[in-house]
Amino acid sequence: MKHGVIHMKCIISEELKQRLPSGKFGVIRYHHIEIGDSPQMLKGRLELFQKSIYFELQEKAIADIPELAEWRQAFKQIGTDPGRYRPSSESLYRRIQKKNFVPSIHSAVDVNNFFSLYYKIPLGIYDLDCIQGSVMITVGTEQDEYIALNGRSVNFANKLVSKDEHGPFGSPIVDSKRTAVTKGTKNALQIVYFLPSIPEDVANRQLQAIQTMFTQIHGGEADAQLLV
Repeated sequence: MKHGVIHMKCIISEELKQRLPSGKFGVIRYHHIEIGDSPQMLKGRLELFQKSIYFELQEKAIADIPELAEWRQAFKQIGTDPGRYRPSSESLYRRIQKKNFVPSIHSAVDVNNFFSLYYKIPLGIYDLDCIQGSVMITVGTEQDEYIALNGRSVNFANKLVSKDEHGPFGSPIVDSKRTAVTKGTKNALQIVYFLPSIPEDVANRQLQAIQTMFTQIHGGEADAQLLV
């Protein structure tokens, strides 16, 4: 365990386990990181990958991509209408389909977007110093609401949401402004929303790949945990 990690635990709520029994979530805590503009290698990979997805989507419908379809089905099981509230991975693919490529934001967000496109799953990255107490990944209620990164207020009733002592802060739909990662962030929490059908050993390998790339770019220390 690294410094500061012991104080924050992450759990899946019983409510979520009942609605999505095979749900799997990866949690990575990073400490003493340096976030900045993305290195050219990452920018280049993100750009090239989006172009290849764009050409792939000329031949294939989004509905025919099994990973995106699986997360839509998971949303339905939880009680979310995936037609109204899409998993962020699907939203990225729909942007690319319209040739509205995702620009480079900064190194932390770019790593997240890269792996979201690569594994076709949602990922969230949060400023750990803006999170208080334990984190619970759960199903939201009418009381769970926040100002999202897009500036809109989103209600999380019957939606997958992560909460700390102050309330909800993250979701595979859209994340909050409250815990947004910036170039000044030194400690971060990454949540990986794995495909429910994925074997645990594969999920652990993917988690390791994400952690390795993130620490290669940002330095610092990290520890990862698979929640099932």
